[in-house]
Amino acid sequence: MKNKIYDDIDENLLKLSDEVETEIKSIFKEIDDICEINSVKVMKAFQECNLQEMHLNSSTGYGIDEPGRNKIEEIYAHIFKAEDSLVRTQFISGTMALSVTLSALLRPNETMISISGDPYDTLQTIIGCGKEESKSSLKSYGIKYEQIDLIDNDFDIEKIRQRLKEKDVKLVEIQRSRGYALRKSLTIEKIEKVIKAIKEVNSEVIIMVDNCYGEFVEDREPIEVGADIIVGSLMKNLGAGIATSGAYIAGKKELIELCAERLTAPGIGKEIGPSLNQNTNLLKGLYFAPSVVASSVKTAVFSSRFLEKLGYKVDPLYDEKRTDIVQTISLGTAEGLVKFCQGIQAGSPIDSNVLPEPGDMGGYEDKVIMAAGTFTEGSTIELSCDGPLREPYIAYLQGGLTYQYGKYGILKAIKRLKGKEG
Repeated sequence: MKNKIYDDIDENLLKLSDEVETEIKSIFKEIDDICEINSVKVMKAFQECNLQEMHLNSSTGYGIDEPGRNKIEEIYAHIFKAEDSLVRTQFISGTMALSVTLSALLRPNETMISISGDPYDTLQTIIGCGKEESKSSLKSYGIKYEQIDLIDNDFDIEKIRQRLKEKDVKLVEIQRSRGYALRKSLTIEKIEKVIKAIKEVNSEVIIMVDNCYGEFVEDREPIEVGADIIVGSLMKNLGAGIATSGAYIAGKKELIELCAERLTAPGIGKEIGPSLNQNTNLLKGLYFAPSVVASSVKTAVFSSRFLEKLGYKVDPLYDEKRTDIVQTISLGTAEGLVKFCQGIQAGSPIDSNVLPEPGDMGGYEDKVIMAAGTFTEGSTIELSCDGPLREPYIAYLQGGLTYQYGKYGILKAIKRLKGKEG
Protein backbone atom coordinates (compact mmCIF):
# COMPACT_ATOMS: atom_id res chain seq x y z
CA MET A 1 0.00 0.00 0.00
CA LYS A 2 2.79 2.45 0.96
CA ASN A 3 4.61 2.08 -2.35
CA LYS A 4 1.49 3.08 -4.29
CA ILE A 5 2.16 6.70 -3.43
CA TYR A 6 5.48 6.47 -5.29
CA ASP A 7 3.76 6.14 -8.64
CA ASP A 8 6.55 8.17 -10.28
CA ILE A 9 9.30 5.77 -9.13
CA ASP A 10 10.28 2.52 -10.85
CA GLU A 11 9.07 -0.63 -9.09
CA ASN A 12 12.57 -2.14 -8.97
CA LEU A 13 13.91 0.94 -7.22
CA LEU A 14 11.10 0.72 -4.67
CA LYS A 15 11.89 -2.92 -4.01
CA LEU A 16 15.55 -2.06 -3.44
CA SER A 17 14.47 0.81 -1.20
CA ASP A 18 12.53 -1.59 1.03
CA GLU A 19 15.57 -3.88 1.27
CA VAL A 20 17.79 -0.96 2.25
CA GLU A 21 15.41 0.27 4.93
CA THR A 22 15.36 -3.19 6.50
CA GLU A 23 19.17 -3.26 6.60
CA ILE A 24 19.56 0.18 8.20
CA LYS A 25 16.87 -0.08 10.86
CA SER A 26 19.32 -0.65 13.73
CA ILE A 27 21.43 2.31 12.63
CA PHE A 28 18.35 4.54 12.73
CA LYS A 29 17.89 3.52 16.37
CA GLU A 30 21.40 4.77 17.16
CA ILE A 31 20.66 8.06 15.39
CA ASP A 32 17.45 8.45 17.40
CA ASP A 33 19.40 7.91 20.63
CA ILE A 34 21.77 10.75 19.78
CA CYS A 35 18.80 12.91 18.79
CA GLU A 36 17.25 12.33 22.21
CA ILE A 37 20.45 13.32 24.01
CA ASN A 38 20.76 16.54 22.01
CA SER A 39 17.04 17.34 22.29
CA VAL A 40 17.22 17.18 26.08
CA LYS A 41 20.37 19.32 25.92
CA VAL A 42 18.49 22.01 23.98
CA MET A 43 15.38 21.85 26.17
CA LYS A 44 17.41 22.17 29.36
CA ALA A 45 19.25 25.17 27.90
CA PHE A 46 15.94 26.90 27.14
CA GLN A 47 14.70 26.20 30.66
CA GLU A 48 17.89 26.87 32.63
CA CYS A 49 18.48 30.13 30.74
CA ASN A 50 14.88 31.10 31.58
CA LEU A 51 13.66 31.79 28.05
CA GLN A 52 10.52 33.96 28.22
CA GLU A 53 7.89 35.09 25.71
CA MET A 54 9.34 38.60 25.88
CA HIS A 55 12.56 37.26 24.33
CA LEU A 56 10.70 36.55 21.09
CA ASN A 57 10.30 40.28 20.59
CA SER A 58 12.58 41.91 18.05
CA SER A 59 14.49 45.14 17.52
CA THR A 60 15.37 47.42 14.62
CA GLY A 61 17.90 50.18 14.13
CA TYR A 62 20.90 49.74 16.40
CA GLY A 63 19.33 46.99 18.49
CA ILE A 64 21.16 48.30 21.53
CA ASP A 65 21.51 45.62 24.22
CA GLU A 66 18.42 43.77 22.95
CA PRO A 67 17.12 41.21 25.51
CA GLY A 68 15.99 38.59 22.95
CA ARG A 69 19.26 38.56 21.06
CA ASN A 70 21.22 38.43 24.31
CA LYS A 71 19.13 35.49 25.52
CA ILE A 72 19.73 33.55 22.31
CA GLU A 73 23.47 34.02 22.74
CA GLU A 74 23.22 32.88 26.36
CA ILE A 75 21.39 29.72 25.23
CA TYR A 76 23.96 28.95 22.53
CA ALA A 77 26.79 29.34 25.03
CA HIS A 78 24.97 27.01 27.44
CA ILE A 79 24.45 24.30 24.80
CA PHE A 80 28.04 24.39 23.57
CA LYS A 81 29.54 24.64 27.09
CA ALA A 82 31.11 27.94 26.03
CA GLU A 83 31.78 31.10 28.02
CA ASP A 84 30.00 33.26 25.44
CA SER A 85 28.62 33.27 21.91
CA LEU A 86 27.83 35.59 19.03
CA VAL A 87 24.68 34.59 17.11
CA ARG A 88 23.70 37.13 14.47
CA THR A 89 21.60 37.33 11.34
CA GLN A 90 24.15 39.91 10.17
CA PHE A 91 26.39 36.94 9.37
CA ILE A 92 25.38 36.17 5.80
CA SER A 93 27.02 32.73 5.83
CA GLY A 94 29.34 30.42 7.67
CA THR A 95 32.10 31.65 5.37
CA MET A 96 31.54 35.20 6.57
CA ALA A 97 31.58 34.09 10.21
CA LEU A 98 34.88 32.26 9.62
CA SER A 99 36.32 35.33 7.92
CA VAL A 100 35.27 37.56 10.83
CA THR A 101 36.73 35.12 13.36
CA LEU A 102 40.12 34.76 11.66
CA SER A 103 40.37 38.51 10.99
CA ALA A 104 39.52 39.21 14.64
CA LEU A 105 42.01 36.80 16.18
CA LEU A 106 45.03 37.24 13.88
CA ARG A 107 47.33 40.23 13.43
CA PRO A 108 50.01 41.01 10.81
CA ASN A 109 53.09 38.75 11.04
CA GLU A 110 51.21 36.20 13.15
CA THR A 111 50.87 32.61 11.96
CA MET A 112 47.85 30.35 11.63
CA ILE A 113 48.13 26.69 10.80
CA SER A 114 45.56 24.25 9.47
CA ILE A 115 46.11 20.77 10.86
CA SER A 116 43.37 19.14 8.78
CA GLY A 117 44.91 19.70 5.38
CA ASP A 118 43.45 21.96 2.72
CA PRO A 119 40.66 24.19 4.04
CA TYR A 120 37.35 24.50 2.20
CA ASP A 121 37.55 26.30 -1.14
CA THR A 122 36.07 29.60 0.03
CA LEU A 123 38.24 29.63 3.15
CA GLN A 124 41.33 29.24 0.96
CA THR A 125 40.37 32.53 -0.71
CA ILE A 126 39.93 34.19 2.68
CA ILE A 127 43.32 32.97 3.87
CA GLY A 128 45.08 33.61 0.56
CA CYS A 129 46.40 30.08 0.15
CA GLY A 130 44.40 29.09 -2.93
CA LYS A 131 44.80 29.78 -6.62
CA GLU A 132 42.26 32.59 -6.53
CA GLU A 133 43.89 35.81 -5.31
CA SER A 134 42.06 38.40 -3.22
CA LYS A 135 43.36 41.80 -2.22
CA SER A 136 41.42 41.39 1.04
CA SER A 137 42.85 38.00 2.06
CA LEU A 138 44.60 37.43 5.38
CA LYS A 139 47.82 36.98 3.41
CA SER A 140 47.46 40.48 1.96
CA TYR A 141 47.50 41.82 5.53
CA GLY A 142 50.71 39.99 6.36
CA ILE A 143 49.22 37.01 8.17
CA LYS A 144 51.20 33.82 7.62
CA TYR A 145 49.66 30.46 6.81
CA GLU A 146 50.91 26.89 7.08
CA GLN A 147 49.22 23.51 6.99
CA ILE A 148 49.84 19.96 8.07
CA ASP A 149 48.07 17.28 6.08
CA LEU A 150 46.18 14.37 7.55
CA ILE A 151 47.61 10.85 7.48
CA ASP A 152 45.10 8.07 6.79
CA ASN A 153 42.21 10.42 7.66
CA ASP A 154 43.67 11.31 11.04
CA PHE A 155 45.85 14.06 12.49
CA ASP A 156 49.62 13.83 12.15
CA ILE A 157 50.01 14.37 15.89
CA GLU A 158 53.78 14.01 16.07
CA LYS A 159 54.36 16.57 13.31
CA ILE A 160 51.82 18.92 14.90
CA ARG A 161 53.52 18.63 18.30
CA GLN A 162 56.95 19.34 16.82
CA ARG A 163 55.69 22.42 14.94
CA LEU A 164 53.88 23.89 17.94
CA LYS A 165 56.89 23.51 20.23
CA GLU A 166 58.33 26.54 18.45
CA LYS A 167 55.67 28.68 20.19
CA ASP A 168 55.23 31.04 17.22
CA VAL A 169 51.79 29.84 16.04
CA LYS A 170 48.89 32.05 17.11
CA LEU A 171 45.97 29.94 15.88
CA VAL A 172 45.33 26.33 14.92
CA GLU A 173 42.42 25.70 12.57
CA ILE A 174 40.56 22.38 12.40
CA GLN A 175 37.90 21.76 9.78
CA ARG A 176 35.53 19.11 11.11
CA SER A 177 33.76 18.39 7.82
CA ARG A 178 35.53 17.29 4.65
CA GLY A 179 34.49 20.21 2.46
CA TYR A 180 35.23 19.29 -1.16
CA ALA A 181 38.23 17.22 -0.13
CA LEU A 182 38.41 13.45 -0.58
CA ARG A 183 39.27 12.84 3.08
CA LYS A 184 36.85 11.68 5.76
CA SER A 185 35.30 14.10 8.21
CA LEU A 186 36.87 14.26 11.66
CA THR A 187 35.12 12.77 14.68
CA ILE A 188 34.94 14.45 18.06
CA GLU A 189 37.07 11.61 19.43
CA LYS A 190 39.89 12.42 16.98
CA ILE A 191 39.56 16.15 17.66
CA GLU A 192 39.73 15.51 21.41
CA LYS A 193 42.93 13.50 21.03
CA VAL A 194 44.74 16.12 18.94
CA ILE A 195 43.63 19.01 21.16
CA LYS A 196 45.02 17.23 24.21
CA ALA A 197 48.34 16.75 22.39
CA ILE A 198 48.43 20.42 21.35
CA LYS A 199 47.71 21.72 24.85
CA GLU A 200 50.52 19.60 26.26
CA VAL A 201 53.12 21.45 24.17
CA ASN A 202 51.49 24.88 23.77
CA SER A 203 48.63 25.87 26.04
CA GLU A 204 48.54 29.43 24.69
CA VAL A 205 47.67 28.68 21.05
CA ILE A 206 44.06 29.35 20.02
CA ILE A 207 42.31 26.24 18.71
CA MET A 208 39.48 27.11 16.32
CA VAL A 209 37.13 24.47 14.90
CA ASP A 210 35.07 25.02 11.77
CA ASN A 211 31.98 23.20 13.04
CA CYS A 212 29.86 23.51 9.88
CA TYR A 213 27.69 20.45 9.12
CA GLY A 214 28.70 18.80 12.41
CA GLU A 215 26.42 20.19 15.11
CA PHE A 216 24.25 17.58 16.90
CA VAL A 217 25.50 14.67 14.78
CA GLU A 218 27.38 13.38 17.80
CA ASP A 219 26.54 13.75 21.49
CA ARG A 220 29.47 16.11 22.17
CA GLU A 221 30.73 19.31 20.56
CA PRO A 222 34.32 20.58 20.07
CA ILE A 223 34.38 23.00 23.02
CA GLU A 224 33.57 20.10 25.33
CA VAL A 225 36.84 18.47 24.29
CA GLY A 226 39.03 21.54 24.57
CA ALA A 227 38.49 23.78 21.53
CA ASP A 228 38.72 27.51 22.31
CA ILE A 229 36.29 28.74 19.66
CA ILE A 230 33.90 27.18 17.14
CA VAL A 231 32.12 28.61 14.10
CA GLY A 232 29.07 27.43 12.18
CA SER A 233 26.23 28.45 9.87
CA LEU A 234 22.51 28.66 10.60
CA MET A 235 21.86 27.72 6.98
CA LYS A 236 22.98 24.26 8.02
CA ASN A 237 22.32 22.15 11.11
CA LEU A 238 21.31 24.62 13.79
CA GLY A 239 18.92 26.61 11.58
CA ALA A 240 16.87 23.44 10.91
CA GLY A 241 15.42 25.00 7.76
CA ILE A 242 13.62 27.60 9.90
CA ALA A 243 16.28 30.26 10.40
CA THR A 244 16.42 32.36 7.24
CA SER A 245 19.88 33.84 7.79
CA GLY A 246 22.77 33.89 10.19
CA ALA A 247 25.71 32.09 11.73
CA TYR A 248 27.27 31.69 15.15
CA ILE A 249 30.59 31.84 16.95
CA ALA A 250 30.98 30.33 20.43
CA GLY A 251 33.92 30.03 22.77
CA LYS A 252 36.04 31.89 25.28
CA LYS A 253 34.66 35.25 26.30
CA GLU A 254 37.70 37.31 25.36
CA LEU A 255 37.78 35.74 21.90
CA ILE A 256 34.07 36.37 21.34
CA GLU A 257 34.59 40.02 22.30
CA LEU A 258 37.26 40.36 19.62
CA CYS A 259 34.97 38.75 17.03
CA ALA A 260 32.09 41.04 18.01
CA GLU A 261 34.30 44.10 17.60
CA ARG A 262 35.35 42.87 14.16
CA LEU A 263 31.70 42.38 13.17
CA THR A 264 30.45 45.75 14.46
CA ALA A 265 33.11 48.23 15.63
CA PRO A 266 35.86 48.51 18.25
CA GLY A 267 34.45 49.62 21.58
CA ILE A 268 30.92 48.58 20.60
CA GLY A 269 31.12 44.84 20.04
CA LYS A 270 28.09 42.83 21.12
CA GLU A 271 26.06 45.83 22.33
CA ILE A 272 24.46 46.51 18.96
CA GLY A 273 22.89 44.41 16.22
CA PRO A 274 19.15 44.41 15.53
CA SER A 275 17.44 41.02 15.33
CA LEU A 276 15.00 42.27 12.66
CA ASN A 277 12.14 39.88 13.52
CA GLN A 278 14.40 36.82 13.47
CA ASN A 279 14.41 35.81 17.15
CA THR A 280 11.51 33.38 16.84
CA ASN A 281 13.04 31.80 13.72
CA LEU A 282 16.42 31.38 15.40
CA LEU A 283 14.91 29.85 18.51
CA LYS A 284 12.54 27.57 16.62
CA GLY A 285 15.39 26.47 14.39
CA LEU A 286 17.53 25.59 17.38
CA TYR A 287 14.58 23.83 19.04
CA PHE A 288 14.00 21.57 16.02
CA ALA A 289 17.68 21.17 15.12
CA PRO A 290 18.34 17.82 16.88
CA SER A 291 15.40 16.22 15.06
CA VAL A 292 16.22 17.76 11.69
CA VAL A 293 19.88 16.77 11.99
CA ALA A 294 18.78 13.22 12.80
CA SER A 295 16.58 13.21 9.67
CA SER A 296 19.51 14.46 7.61
CA VAL A 297 21.79 11.74 8.94
CA LYS A 298 19.11 9.11 8.22
CA THR A 299 18.80 10.43 4.67
CA ALA A 300 22.58 10.18 4.27
CA VAL A 301 22.61 6.60 5.59
CA PHE A 302 19.79 5.59 3.26
CA SER A 303 21.48 7.16 0.23
CA SER A 304 24.82 5.61 1.13
CA ARG A 305 23.49 2.05 1.27
CA PHE A 306 21.20 2.47 -1.74
CA LEU A 307 23.90 3.84 -4.03
CA GLU A 308 26.46 1.35 -2.77
CA LYS A 309 24.08 -1.43 -3.80
CA LEU A 310 23.89 0.16 -7.24
CA GLY A 311 27.67 -0.09 -7.55
CA TYR A 312 28.75 3.47 -6.70
CA LYS A 313 31.60 4.35 -4.37
CA VAL A 314 30.18 6.16 -1.34
CA ASP A 315 31.69 7.74 1.74
CA PRO A 316 30.92 7.26 4.56
CA LEU A 317 29.63 3.72 4.19
CA TYR A 318 26.16 3.30 5.63
CA ASP A 319 27.37 1.65 8.85
CA GLU A 320 30.35 3.93 9.54
CA LYS A 321 30.42 6.37 12.46
CA ARG A 322 29.34 9.84 11.33
CA THR A 323 30.39 13.24 12.56
CA ASP A 324 28.61 15.45 10.00
CA ILE A 325 25.60 15.33 7.67
CA VAL A 326 27.60 15.14 4.44
CA GLN A 327 27.38 12.07 2.18
CA THR A 328 29.57 11.74 -0.89
CA ILE A 329 28.85 9.71 -3.99
CA SER A 330 31.56 9.21 -6.63
CA LEU A 331 29.69 9.36 -9.92
CA GLY A 332 32.69 8.97 -12.24
CA THR A 333 31.62 11.41 -14.94
CA ALA A 334 30.53 15.03 -15.21
CA GLU A 335 27.29 13.83 -16.79
CA GLY A 336 26.56 11.55 -13.84
CA LEU A 337 27.20 14.34 -11.34
CA VAL A 338 24.94 16.74 -13.22
CA LYS A 339 22.14 14.19 -13.57
CA PHE A 340 22.20 13.26 -9.91
CA CYS A 341 22.03 16.91 -8.82
CA GLN A 342 19.21 17.55 -11.30
CA GLY A 343 17.34 14.62 -9.76
CA ILE A 344 17.70 16.09 -6.28
CA GLN A 345 16.27 19.33 -7.63
CA ALA A 346 13.36 17.39 -9.14
CA GLY A 347 12.67 15.93 -5.70
CA SER A 348 12.53 19.35 -4.04
CA PRO A 349 9.45 21.36 -3.00
CA ILE A 350 10.59 24.61 -4.66
CA ASP A 351 11.60 24.97 -8.33
CA SER A 352 11.32 21.24 -8.91
CA ASN A 353 11.01 21.91 -12.65
CA VAL A 354 14.36 23.72 -12.82
CA LEU A 355 17.38 21.94 -14.29
CA PRO A 356 20.53 23.18 -12.49
CA GLU A 357 23.65 23.47 -14.63
CA PRO A 358 27.32 23.92 -13.66
CA GLY A 359 28.50 27.50 -13.38
CA ASP A 360 31.16 29.81 -11.96
CA MET A 361 30.82 30.75 -8.30
CA GLY A 362 32.81 33.24 -6.25
CA GLY A 363 35.44 31.57 -4.08
CA TYR A 364 35.54 28.34 -6.13
CA GLU A 365 38.22 27.44 -8.65
CA ASP A 366 36.13 24.98 -10.70
CA LYS A 367 32.64 25.24 -12.08
CA VAL A 368 30.17 24.02 -9.48
CA ILE A 369 26.73 22.50 -9.82
CA MET A 370 24.31 23.12 -6.97
CA ALA A 371 20.84 21.68 -6.47
CA ALA A 372 18.67 23.02 -3.66
CA GLY A 373 14.96 23.61 -4.11
CA THR A 374 14.80 25.22 -0.70
CA PHE A 375 12.49 27.61 1.13
CA THR A 376 15.54 29.63 2.16
CA GLU A 377 18.18 30.29 -0.48
CA GLY A 378 21.33 28.34 0.29
CA SER A 379 19.80 26.36 3.16
CA THR A 380 21.73 23.13 2.65
CA ILE A 381 19.99 21.42 5.59
CA GLU A 382 16.76 21.27 3.54
CA LEU A 383 18.21 18.61 1.18
CA SER A 384 20.77 19.78 -1.26
CA CYS A 385 23.48 18.37 -3.45
CA ASP A 386 26.46 20.05 -5.03
CA GLY A 387 29.92 19.39 -6.32
CA PRO A 388 32.76 20.85 -8.35
CA LEU A 389 33.16 19.63 -11.92
CA ARG A 390 36.49 17.93 -11.42
CA GLU A 391 37.54 14.33 -11.20
CA PRO A 392 36.40 11.99 -9.71
CA TYR A 393 33.09 13.93 -10.03
CA ILE A 394 31.80 13.60 -6.49
CA ALA A 395 28.33 14.65 -5.40
CA TYR A 396 28.19 16.12 -1.90
CA LEU A 397 24.75 15.40 -0.50
CA GLN A 398 23.43 16.92 2.70
CA GLY A 399 20.17 17.64 4.44
CA GLY A 400 16.61 16.44 4.58
CA LEU A 401 14.20 18.24 6.93
CA THR A 402 12.43 14.94 7.42
CA TYR A 403 13.65 11.49 6.48
CA GLN A 404 10.57 10.93 4.32
CA TYR A 405 11.26 14.03 2.23
CA GLY A 406 14.93 13.11 2.03
CA LYS A 407 14.16 9.57 0.90
CA TYR A 408 11.86 10.84 -1.85
CA GLY A 409 14.55 13.22 -3.09
CA ILE A 410 17.09 10.39 -3.24
CA LEU A 411 14.70 8.17 -5.20
CA LYS A 412 14.10 10.97 -7.72
CA ALA A 413 17.85 11.54 -8.07
CA ILE A 414 18.53 7.86 -8.68
CA LYS A 415 15.70 7.70 -11.19
CA ARG A 416 17.29 10.51 -13.23
CA LEU A 417 20.75 9.02 -12.82
CA LYS A 418 19.47 5.74 -14.28
CA GLY A 419 18.48 7.61 -17.44
CA LYS A 420 14.80 8.27 -16.83
CA GLU A 421 13.01 11.57 -16.42
CA GLY A 422 13.32 13.33 -13.08
